[in-house]
Amino acid sequence: MSDSKLSPALSVRSANESASVETKVDAAVLQRAHRKLDKRLLIWYSFVYLIMRIHVGNISNTAIMNLEEKTDIKRQLGNLTPQQWAWALSIFYYPYMFFEPVSTLALKAFTPRKWMSRIMLTWGIISMCQGATQNYAGLLACRFFLGLAEAGFYPGVLYHLSFWYSPDKMPVRIAFFYACGMFSGTISGLLAYAISFMNGVSGLAGWRWMFILEGIPAILCAVVTFFWLPNYPETATFLDEEEKNAIVSHLSDDAPTMDAKFSVAQIKGLVTDPSFVPFLLIWITHGIGGWGISFVLPSVIYDLGMTTTAIAQVMTMPPYTLVFVILLSLSLLVQKRIINAWTAGIALESVQIICFILLVTIKNPVGKYILVTVATAAGQSFFPIIWPERIRATKGTTAAGLAIGTTNAACQLMGIVGPQIYNLKFGPTYRVSYCVSIGLLSGTIASLLLTWYAVARSDRRARNATSADEEKEAIGSAVENEKA
Repeated sequence: MSDSKLSPALSVRSANESASVETKVDAAVLQRAHRKLDKRLLIWYSFVYLIMRIHVGNISNTAIMNLEEKTDIKRQLGNLTPQQWAWALSIFYYPYMFFEPVSTLALKAFTPRKWMSRIMLTWGIISMCQGATQNYAGLLACRFFLGLAEAGFYPGVLYHLSFWYSPDKMPVRIAFFYACGMFSGTISGLLAYAISFMNGVSGLAGWRWMFILEGIPAILCAVVTFFWLPNYPETATFLDEEEKNAIVSHLSDDAPTMDAKFSVAQIKGLVTDPSFVPFLLIWITHGIGGWGISFVLPSVIYDLGMTTTAIAQVMTMPPYTLVFVILLSLSLLVQKRIINAWTAGIALESVQIICFILLVTIKNPVGKYILVTVATAAGQSFFPIIWPERIRATKGTTAAGLAIGTTNAACQLMGIVGPQIYNLKFGPTYRVSYCVSIGLLSGTIASLLLTWYAVARSDRRARNATSADEEKEAIGSAVENEKA
């Protein structure tokens, strides 16, 4: 029987089978492309983020390094007061916050490869300069310029990933990237413990060696990034044409693109979107209330009175290791759609609130340490679970860059206000600090519910609009067929 004489039913069946085979082939190509991309882009970014988080957090480790030998950083820089130390931690985040939106958009203007290399090179050099500071003013200056240098890396990575992956493929990948950064707390504690034994080598205190040694990897990463990092799918030399097309075709119409120009209309659409402000409130309230304790974690653990400063550094490792486990497990459940991101976020906030309530009431040091560990892990697992929803809610290249940069910039209030809330003057109990965190995290849950509603309503409108367009197209096709 010739093809022209096939019955309509057989023709439809044949077409469906062909479409099914084609879909399977496309999925296999996309999976192959993503595997290559994960090795080239995701794993490299995750390694660099681990290095970056060590830089951001190492000053917290220096706070108690070699305290018993009286060669600690606070004493050597002029017997810094708790208030001065809080400002040394906070000043990093002022340029970090204000420059992040600009730095994120600059990634598109200068290409990811060049801009990311610049970020790594400057932060490595300035980090090493911290080891040469001789007074409080010098420390403040280094911390300020370090924040300026590092601004844009984290949101820049998320922005860059959105050129390659659709939001439904991001939960596990963002979680892995973020978990590697949080795992730096484990490594940082171990490094601080080891480097503390270099105290006095070549006449330098242990904290100076820490800044110097931890600045070198960032400079090396800058060189590798300049030659290794791919910019966009369309120009990737490690993918064949079929793989490039598979990646690009899998992205949504609203995804960022290589050829897109700066759009004022997209900015207007972003700031007038009902979810814009609620998303900012989520990042601000959780950043301060959920992350604040992490800026002074070694000091909080040391103030429990359980151990020496050196062992307190090691005891910062379990909270960050737990982040890795919680984050990857939750993100896998979200990507498989067993639970949704909003439910997971509310659960994490609730766990943290319960931990802080118990920390206010109990006195047992071991119990407090366990609660601090769980609260820190829950708090640091939150953002990467919600980030794919934030990215999915944006429309267009300019809007995506600005939304990611602005949202993460708002979060940097955690570094400005967090150390003030967890000021050493509130130790060793930190009851005031925990109570403030409870209030802020309650605000996060309220903001989550509001944002969830706004995003769901926007999704519903988009689905209705798509259905209406498809219906019009179907009617038009039927009319054309009748005429034929």
